[in-house]
Amino acid sequence: MCTTDEAQAFDERARVLGNEQVGPRLYKITLDAPRMARSVRPGQFVHMQLTGFEAHILRRPFSVYRVLPESGAVEIIYQTVGEGTNYMTGYAPGVECSIMGPLGHGWQPCDGKLLIVGGGVGAAPLFMFAEELAKSGHPFEVVLGAQTESMLVTRGDYAALLGREAVLATDDGSVGHAGFCTEPVRAQLATGEYAGVFCCGPEPLMRAVAGIAREAGVACWVSMEKRMACGVGACLSCVVETHEGKRRSCVDGPVFNAKDVVW
Repeated sequence: MCTTDEAQAFDERARVLGNEQVGPRLYKITLDAPRMARSVRPGQFVHMQLTGFEAHILRRPFSVYRVLPESGAVEIIYQTVGEGTNYMTGYAPGVECSIMGPLGHGWQPCDGKLLIVGGGVGAAPLFMFAEELAKSGHPFEVVLGAQTESMLVTRGDYAALLGREAVLATDDGSVGHAGFCTEPVRAQLATGEYAGVFCCGPEPLMRAVAGIAREAGVACWVSMEKRMACGVGACLSCVVETHEGKRRSCVDGPVFNAKDVVW
């Protein structure tokens, strides 16, 4: 199983430290949330109540990009896709909001060399995992894909971890492989070096990567980030179809073994 031991979820009042645009429709918000910074594990998420947006009472789920336990900072990379995230772009330092977490099951390594695959903003939920691997000396490679070079907003941080550039792919060929990142994934797995693949991104990408891994005989885990209304498994808005029945992404995931998912 690819799971983590979660701390008991709690609600923390967090203060915005920074909120900057890092790419086209992509932003990084930094929160002063020391308890969350100490508790959240790679691949878990938080549920945010948007201050000043009370007309829409549902919280928004966000995967955690990076934490700085020494300073108590939590970083989240988000994409503007609707009214809520567009509203968030106006948050200035000092604004306070409620975040509930840590929630969900995250990433955990298996033995052997690992391949991390991040598509678009899906590269963000994998970064803490890559940090953990780097700190422990666990061998891994990273493949990052995006529509264009300016959307590879995590590129520099991954390069700093690896000590070199990650394997890159862009749909428009502006940097790295010209096309989807599935071809670099296929090339990496063809070497026979890898024991596990860990993928997050658009569902069609995860489905394709899962298929490539299956053909290569390599285990694969994916993060099924569905719309989550409650975040605690009560509302059933984030159901994932698996071969063992319906599972809730917020409490049974978001990380699932790809072989269990009905694609």
